[in-house]
Amino acid sequence: MIPVIGLLGVCLVLGVLARGSGRFPPQTPLVLNSFVLAVALPPLVLRVVHRLEFRPELLAAAASPWIIFLAAVAFFRLLGPRLGLGRVSVAALVLTGGLSNTAFVGLPMAEALLGREGLAVAVVVDQLGAFLVLATLATLFAARASAGDASPRPVMLLRKVALFPPFVALVLALALRPWAFPGWLDTVLERLGSTLTPLALFSVGFQLKLGGLRARAGALTLGLGFKLVLAPALVVLGLWALPVAPIVLEATVLQNAMAPMVSGAILASEHELDPELAALMVGFGIPLSFLTVPLWVWWV
Repeated sequence: MIPVIGLLGVCLVLGVLARGSGRFPPQTPLVLNSFVLAVALPPLVLRVVHRLEFRPELLAAAASPWIIFLAAVAFFRLLGPRLGLGRVSVAALVLTGGLSNTAFVGLPMAEALLGREGLAVAVVVDQLGAFLVLATLATLFAARASAGDASPRPVMLLRKVALFPPFVALVLALALRPWAFPGWLDTVLERLGSTLTPLALFSVGFQLKLGGLRARAGALTLGLGFKLVLAPALVVLGLWALPVAPIVLEATVLQNAMAPMVSGAILASEHELDPELAALMVGFGIPLSFLTVPLWVWWV
């Protein structure tokens, strides 16, 4: 866990320092975000989803990120406007508060707190849940939210999703499941995918503006309150009503209690959906989750 925490913290701090140094142009986040979504994320999706192991008994765990994302849409659309938040801010909260960092932080934390058995369940939540939600529902939501009052035709929205590079990678990964990747291709995909975390967090750090924290305190409290408290509570209530093994309950709650997904913040930034608020959600959510997630696991 310490190397993971160190990498996350260093990349965030480097992004903040880079913005203050004046050596990087203001367009830096736009370039990095495009690289993450079009170059780094598709190989990761292609490699990970291609290796999926479908286990029917883990269906509830896989379904949890889908339910949480839909709950986030309803929650933030209901309460956001009542707190004076605009459309783009509500959308940013949905894309960060509704998606968990199940891969780069969630998997190492699951192995550290729950062992290899818990890690196996956490992988299912990540691959069958969060990854697929990002490539489908979240992408569709972001495209619709960025259009605003223009009300684009459903065909245009579906075209955006169909041409979204991670979604293309998802379709290819599922179509190629019967065939094993050659070793060289697997290595290339792994190396490209490994660039996602440092570049994405560097971009988030570059956009992190602590000077506006007081003005965004209400929105940030609402977003992190849902992500770190209400979301895992909903999962606990849902799974306690089902005959699932204790390790499935613990690992599923852990993954859904994680901080906001970095790729969700990148998606919000790419669609100009309040990038500042999305960066604050990730920048504050990740360190807070190191405290709240173990408490959830201990309580469950």
